[in-house]
Amino acid sequence: MNPTLLPTVSRREFVRHAALAGAALALPRLSRAADAPPPGRKLGIALAGLGGYATGQLLPALQQTQNCKLVGVVTRDPAGKGKRWAQGAGAGFPEKNIYTLETMHQMADNPDIDIVYVVTPNGLHAEYAILAAMAGKHVISEKPMACTVAECDAMIRACESMKRTLSIGYRLHYDPYNLKLMSLGQDPDFGPFTSMHGDDSWFMGNEQWRMQHKLSGGGPLMDVGIYVVHGAIMAAHAYPIAITAIERPKARPDFFKTVEEGIEWTMEFPGGVTAKCTSSYNENFNRFHAEGPKGWVDMPSAFGYNGLQMNTSKGPVIFPTVNQQALHMDAIARAILDGAPSPVPGDIGRHDMVIIEAIYKSAQLGGKRVELDYTV
Repeated sequence: MNPTLLPTVSRREFVRHAALAGAALALPRLSRAADAPPPGRKLGIALAGLGGYATGQLLPALQQTQNCKLVGVVTRDPAGKGKRWAQGAGAGFPEKNIYTLETMHQMADNPDIDIVYVVTPNGLHAEYAILAAMAGKHVISEKPMACTVAECDAMIRACESMKRTLSIGYRLHYDPYNLKLMSLGQDPDFGPFTSMHGDDSWFMGNEQWRMQHKLSGGGPLMDVGIYVVHGAIMAAHAYPIAITAIERPKARPDFFKTVEEGIEWTMEFPGGVTAKCTSSYNENFNRFHAEGPKGWVDMPSAFGYNGLQMNTSKGPVIFPTVNQQALHMDAIARAILDGAPSPVPGDIGRHDMVIIEAIYKSAQLGGKRVELDYTV
């Protein structure tokens, strides 16, 4: 069994995250930049990490949002990529709003920025999120929240100590098809669901950071399998109580040296409800199926940005296309403006990481059943 399956954090990395979270405790509760925005103002978002998701999804979405707008970036290339974004990537913004990891603390003196959306590789989420919170900014962390539960805890502590909100980029909470799935699971004329099956996989053909365990925290489970984990939780309206999992044999072991290529797992929910799930970097699937005592739901396209489909035992369901990213950023910004809790708080990201750690642990133990403990 692959020893890299179980997410780990080195002592050096843990000490760094813990030190950052601890430092937040010594800072003023609110910085000048973190004061409540005046009524009617859009909240300013700075994107930390300017890769494919930020460029292809978040940037276009921020051109459609009503409650927030792009006002800055955090990048390793401020003179190149940073300036290109400032000079017109979408809307443009002052070059003073270009930051690096080393200068993020200076955001505390910048009232333009209210929220930092961390879109870096997974292994950097905790560090960037904690630094943003220490600068007095609200935080959105792209999924998965972090690479370990310990990192999730450090992020939560940092944001709580600064009285900033921590949200997770769970866009499917704003997708009408997934919301319909949730409602059908609670419909007495349809559910509750008693069994579920899900698969989110894609064929990876090029070398990238997702293949490096230090940056990704794992393979397809951390990348897209998390959608199946969270989708089953949404459908069941509950968290699983136990996990069993196995790693699939690698078809390309020389390509996937430090992360799994494919993995299968079963989630046990209260009342005997189960979800059988798979995720792979060697197939192309994006589907979810749920059955209840009075009906079934089949989503041959379940987790994508668009093009989702739903069939049910009572007929097909069709919704207009929405921009999931715009809706979820607007909802988070609206909550901040209203002084309300985040609709997708850090706690749910932490719970999912508890589950993912258990999946890897079970696979590492050859499929042994692992009971889940969500307590801190």
